[in-house]
Amino acid sequence: MPCRYLIDKERRLVTSAGWDRVTFQEMRANQDQLLRDADFNTDFNQLIDATKVAVLDISIDEAKTLAGRKIFSPTSRIAWVATDPTIYGMGRLIATYHEMGKTPSQVGVFYDLPSASEWLGLESLPDSVRPEEPKKAKGAETTKSDKIA
Repeated sequence: MPCRYLIDKERRLVTSAGWDRVTFQEMRANQDQLLRDADFNTDFNQLIDATKVAVLDISIDEAKTLAGRKIFSPTSRIAWVATDPTIYGMGRLIATYHEMGKTPSQVGVFYDLPSASEWLGLESLPDSVRPEEPKKAKGAETTKSDKIA
């Protein structure tokens, strides 16, 4: 599954990340897994790192469904980070759905991780939850098959 999360109990933070192509079913399964995690607390904040997502395969109705699931408390802050304008726009749509809910969440959408971390009140960037990019020998050429989207 091209999405994961990491719970940092000390920082009271869930860092979620996606990469490559992410679907509605994968995002929902990731939310379900988080809800079952014994270390999860609904009062934690969340940082969603979508900077390595190449394709976000969800419809507008599916975005509304994801936003309608109250995973975090109304006092939690959720930061969505995407560098791709289309994925950033989907983050704004999801944020709008959160804001329109009966118990609105505080959602911020950002183009860079440092701005999102600052908004969340973090002193430093959290550890990544994405898989490691392949290591290359010095001077090695990047081929089409091993480029990270």
